[in-house]
Amino acid sequence: MCGIGAYAAWGSRGGCVIAVLGAASAVCCAYFFRDPERLAPADETKIYSPGDGRVLSVVREGGTGACVLRIFLSIFDVHVQRFPCSGTVSRVEYKEGSFALAMRPEASRNERNVVSILPHGGAGELVVEQIAGFIARRIQCWTREGGRAVAGERYGLIHFGSQVAVRFPADVRLLVKPGDRVIGGITPIAQWGE
Repeated sequence: MCGIGAYAAWGSRGGCVIAVLGAASAVCCAYFFRDPERLAPADETKIYSPGDGRVLSVVREGGTGACVLRIFLSIFDVHVQRFPCSGTVSRVEYKEGSFALAMRPEASRNERNVVSILPHGGAGELVVEQIAGFIARRIQCWTREGGRAVAGERYGLIHFGSQVAVRFPADVRLLVKPGDRVIGGITPIAQWGE
């Protein structure tokens, strides 16, 4: 009898622990997948951040002289991506790669989804990359080639810690620097050339 009572008491405590852990996990997931409403930006002379996070780097990569801005999205940031400018989606391409930590330079070779936009407010193609990280191995993209891009509208989601990169045409003036905090669809990160 004592053995059954002890087993029942342990089972009750174990059930409470599992319930508390389950509730905590649900709260964490709800917080991570939050998707706040934001007003669409109206100034077409500006290019806006595609995601919430911290600017990792602003450098010229490759032989084209194009500037690349990289933003790290921690697990505490909103992970919905938004179009940085208005225009036409000219290309959507998924590229396989590694899964390095998203805040490391090696993440530039990680698995990614690439969206190219022919903007209304400027000349040259603007490219946005959703980059997977060590934990984040699932990328969702909700736009298609030929679709309409509207600055500030949602176009995708990366699960958990990740990175977003923007490849600018040569004729833009950057408005942010490494270490700056940016908010998707709100913070101007660059301005089209005059």
